[in-house]
Amino acid sequence: MTPAALDAATRWLGEAGLRPTRQRLCLAALLVGDGANRHVTAESLFTAARVAGEQVSLATVYNTLRAFCSAGLLNEITVDGTRSYFDTRRDDHPHFYWEDNQALTDAPAEGLRILGLPEVPEGAEISRVDVVIRLRRV
Repeated sequence: MTPAALDAATRWLGEAGLRPTRQRLCLAALLVGDGANRHVTAESLFTAARVAGEQVSLATVYNTLRAFCSAGLLNEITVDGTRSYFDTRRDDHPHFYWEDNQALTDAPAEGLRILGLPEVPEGAEISRVDVVIRLRRV
């Protein structure tokens, strides 16, 4: 990890008041250290951590990603019942899901119109609407 990536990770964790443990710092540096937005799965982040020389378990990666989501640092995008992606870009925006390589990418919001939503049950409120557009290459 570069000093700049670790500094970015420390600031990112500090935004949410999360303690910068060694493992959190490593995973945060991989997520935001270069300033680029990304979509990761727990498995892809686990692999990146291992390549970076970090000894971390897959369970720790899952737990850390959940903590980052709970702290508002990431959004979890569920594509189907078995695959979740974690998005470092926190504003509302749609996604493309590429079925051939199982990649999630940002989609342009221009042209997307949601004209209405179903009535919410009593005692509930809408926290977020995820739009995932599944694509198949032709």
